[in-house]
Amino acid sequence: MSAWVLPDHIADVLPSEARHIEELRRLLLDTARSYGFELVSPPLLEHIESLLTGTGKALDLQTFKLVDQLSGRMMGLRADTTPQVARIDAHLLNRKGVTRLCYCGPVLHTRPDRPHATREPLQLGAEIYGHAGLEADLEVLQLALDCLQSAQIGEVLVDLADARIVGALLEGLSLSENTRGDVYAALASKNRSLLVELVQNFPSEIQAGLLSLIDLFGDVSILDKALKILPQKPQIKLAIEQLKWLSDQLPHVTFQFDLADARGYAYYSGLRFAIYAKGASDAVIRGGRYDGVGAVFGHEIHRDRPAVGFSLDLKQWVGIVPALTLKAAIRAPWGTSSDLRNAITKLRQQGETVVCILPGHNSEIDEFQCDRELLEIAGQWVVKVIEK
Repeated sequence: MSAWVLPDHIADVLPSEARHIEELRRLLLDTARSYGFELVSPPLLEHIESLLTGTGKALDLQTFKLVDQLSGRMMGLRADTTPQVARIDAHLLNRKGVTRLCYCGPVLHTRPDRPHATREPLQLGAEIYGHAGLEADLEVLQLALDCLQSAQIGEVLVDLADARIVGALLEGLSLSENTRGDVYAALASKNRSLLVELVQNFPSEIQAGLLSLIDLFGDVSILDKALKILPQKPQIKLAIEQLKWLSDQLPHVTFQFDLADARGYAYYSGLRFAIYAKGASDAVIRGGRYDGVGAVFGHEIHRDRPAVGFSLDLKQWVGIVPALTLKAAIRAPWGTSSDLRNAITKLRQQGETVVCILPGHNSEIDEFQCDRELLEIAGQWVVKVIEK
């Protein structure tokens, strides 16, 4: 095997794709900034006990681990940035009010999280800490949709669910962690026969409620149906009413609801959403509410902070987002004269891309699609359109 073969699901990013990714990164971070989100940049590497604290423990099998040669302690390469941002909010910033944070950086996975995915996603996300109300949920969802719009992604479908519904049905039952996980998996995959087997010893009302969730999938009309057929538990009623309120605030968005889908149940504490776009085999944005995520990072005061946010993989977006038109460049000769150098410097300061043709390379491929050239005419350096 060649020494230059990269590991499975790891790839180089070549110039045109790298440019596309960087343009998207700037565009989406600027969109988050327009909402008042502050940029943070957590380290790629942390001590493993910090990296896998709290909700981070669910990432154990996805985390690459190594020994620090300086301290001898076990370290990990982050598989998700969200727990790190929660640590920053709770332990470093330690603010009392609302904090809006955004980030963008690589994460590493021991295995791809979906077919044909990279093990080195470029994760971008935004989080609101300190507000438990629906206003924060709506702002995060609106920001996610604005990011899609700014990237010129067309029609999208927003899938809404709420982790409290299944949680309320299972509340009070003495279940092993394996059984609980199997119930959630059966619901998410709509495996009725397996679910029947798993809940056969549950109270009849809970059995009926869990089995009915499998059919509670569709447009907003299923929310009224759910209120009628699910057990009359306050948390279930509240979750359904809040899902209805959120969808009402965005009347021009296409929503679907899947009340059985509680994936990430160990992580999400309320609203969960996934946004799908044409041409993408999986959701392009996932997010929701995860209250209490920063409690384990508390310092001198209790930091059980409400939190809601979303994340996405910019590398996934490249395949479905149209690239921005490349701004044509100016071709210039190479030379040492001060007049030429001053002319080139002035053009670059004006925002132009100026490509100097090194001696002997006039016939090489023009990667920057130069449509003008810098010429010396009557002792002056001027820009002229290249005649085709």
